[in-house]
Amino acid sequence: MNSPHFPAGMLRWEIDGSAGDEDMTSDSEVRRRPLTSYVSRAEDENEVRRLIGEGRLVTLTGAGGVGKTRLAAQVASSLTRDFPGGVAVAGLGELRDERLVPRAVADSLGLHDTAGHTDLDAVVAYLRPRRSLLLLDNCEHLRDGSVDLVTALLRDCRDLVVLATSRCSLGLAGEQVLTIPPLAVPDDEVGTPEAALAFGAVRLFAERAANVLPAFEVTEGNVADVVRLCRGLDGLPLAIELAAARIRVLSPSQIADRVEQNSAVLASGLRMPVERHRTLRATIEWSHSLCTETERIVWARCSVFAGQFDLAGVEAVCAGEGELDSLAVLDAVDGLVDKSVLARVDGTDKVHYRMLRLLREYGGRQLADSGDELTVARKHRDHYARLIAQAADAWFGPGQDEAFERLTAAHADIREALSWSLRTPGESPVALEMATGTIEYWVARGAAWELRDWIDRALDAAPPETRGRARGLAIAALCAALHADLPRARRRLAAAEALDDEDAAPYIAHASAFVRMLATEPNSMIRAAEAVRIFGERGDVRRQMHPMFIQGVAQAYRGDLPGARVLLGSMRRLCEEAGEYRFRSMALFGLGVAEVCFGGDLDEGERCIRAALEIDLRASDVLSAAYRVDGLAWVAARREEWVHAAELFGTAATLWDRCGAEPDVAVTLSHRMFRQATRDALGEARFDATFAEGRRRSPYDALSDPPSVPVGEPAVLAPLTPRESEIARLVADGLSNREIAARLVIARRTVETHLQHISHKLDFVNRTQLAVWVQQRPL
Repeated sequence: MNSPHFPAGMLRWEIDGSAGDEDMTSDSEVRRRPLTSYVSRAEDENEVRRLIGEGRLVTLTGAGGVGKTRLAAQVASSLTRDFPGGVAVAGLGELRDERLVPRAVADSLGLHDTAGHTDLDAVVAYLRPRRSLLLLDNCEHLRDGSVDLVTALLRDCRDLVVLATSRCSLGLAGEQVLTIPPLAVPDDEVGTPEAALAFGAVRLFAERAANVLPAFEVTEGNVADVVRLCRGLDGLPLAIELAAARIRVLSPSQIADRVEQNSAVLASGLRMPVERHRTLRATIEWSHSLCTETERIVWARCSVFAGQFDLAGVEAVCAGEGELDSLAVLDAVDGLVDKSVLARVDGTDKVHYRMLRLLREYGGRQLADSGDELTVARKHRDHYARLIAQAADAWFGPGQDEAFERLTAAHADIREALSWSLRTPGESPVALEMATGTIEYWVARGAAWELRDWIDRALDAAPPETRGRARGLAIAALCAALHADLPRARRRLAAAEALDDEDAAPYIAHASAFVRMLATEPNSMIRAAEAVRIFGERGDVRRQMHPMFIQGVAQAYRGDLPGARVLLGSMRRLCEEAGEYRFRSMALFGLGVAEVCFGGDLDEGERCIRAALEIDLRASDVLSAAYRVDGLAWVAARREEWVHAAELFGTAATLWDRCGAEPDVAVTLSHRMFRQATRDALGEARFDATFAEGRRRSPYDALSDPPSVPVGEPAVLAPLTPRESEIARLVADGLSNREIAARLVIARRTVETHLQHISHKLDFVNRTQLAVWVQQRPL
């Protein structure tokens, strides 16, 4: 969605090329610290790099648990310098819907959906001019969607290279397939620890065992048993991980004995394409047999989660009246983490958990066999329905950031809950309620197209008499209008009005006002005022905000600048009193547009737009920041500061590109008018040169110049703090996160936190961009 009326989602760092375990994270399995440790596969890495150099599609295949994802991530992180357009990672492991494959790639690129364009259109438009590497991870369960996506990307993006991981090839022309073998294992004759540790399987076991039992090491006394164990596990990383988790209570000899005893046990719930990998199935089955009964129940029920989940989620699907209590669930989670069935994911304020797909598939089969699948799935759906409702209640206030972060962390499971509700008879009304609960969240993610699809599917599936149908139709009309699809918006509005549902009246008035505003039709202000009035009578201040914005801007368009000031000023005060900032930025921008474009106080307009930009940059709201920087260019053009205006248009253009967006119909007239005036004043050549210079600048440069610094002191790199400036300089000097931590005598996690803050402030996606930016700063 390209609208100044709703803020954009947060950008994320791309893979960091300095070290394989220092990647900034996104929602991909590749970018999270994985359950399986990475052990160097120099020959495999070199072969993957060679194939990438020779072709445009390389697929790493092999059985689950063999290490395809980690190998692909390691290679990708080493190639950032070879792909100046960036290395992007899209993990498909959390998806269960073919339709969402293009959205996953758009998310990985930080793209916002745009008017008149699908997610695939946005991805193609972004990648077409760039030499980029796209890592598409875990394709096998969404093979058709993956094939369609890759076919379109390779056809339309000539400089794009795709590295895919899958349990089977994609079957496309020109595809180079590399089957990944297990880790190397030593021969029986290898008898010294030094010789055994030269093999990847032994090294992985030693590392993971030491993580569980720090005193563990491979010695002369246990090396034969460690070798026997790794050979018995066929060198499969996941099997080795699970076996090593038992080192606290069993010796290598005891673990090896049990692996041999269980080597004939086949876990029928797993689909392993190679018979020799029966050992992995046996290892998972063995891990399951070593769990307590409660741990087995929790393992099975946690398989319903599609992505990461917290303890509250586990309790929601596992605990309940007459079942397990919260303490028993906590103990089971602790045991499953100890056994490496669940992986701990540390967050800023709470711990989350994840389960590898193979373990989730096994647990899913156990859940199906238990007969509890439907009950647990409904509990899962109800938990995320409550999460959305809680976020809606907290959105208009100081809890907005936390609500956004909680929904973002739960996004994969929100999708799964919606999908389950749509495919399960009688549950579609809940899907409609969930999809329409917090529209601001979806728009902030840049995923209004996805929301529109969920609402449309829920409306199609829900019975005509469904409560809230008229409201859903009105919100669907609003979503269509966000994409400038006015014919569909009008059809949805007509259907909503035909139901004559009083509860839907303010929603219909809101959507109607927006459609009329975009179509420059009369009565936009009247319909917006109606929505504001009714929502106000119901005490729904949050839903008053956008129609209040529409009403205020419409008043300015009609020449009533004083009225626009009063209304938008009231909107601003309501936000300030509530401690809300996203709608506050919207109100400030509206005030700025009214002053700049309709003959008001230019200085006041600039102050309002700058204040809005400050909010957006603090929130890493890149799409909204693009509108604000563009608005500051209008201010400069009004003052006939043509060079400054051209630079600001260039800075805004970089932000538009980063979101895969452009100024939409809501501001396009002002944008085109002021930009053309600037081009005419400077001449085409000078405008283009100044515009290009502006493209290289940070949006923070639009706010203020770097502060002066006393001689002899290192300059603070605005907008960074002194410590962030220090870390940025060390990154520019080529130091890794580990080396920076040692130099500054701080924790490595502290370094990573500072880098995340820097990425949000500067809208950079990798260390190379940061290094170049530091080098370009004045001494």
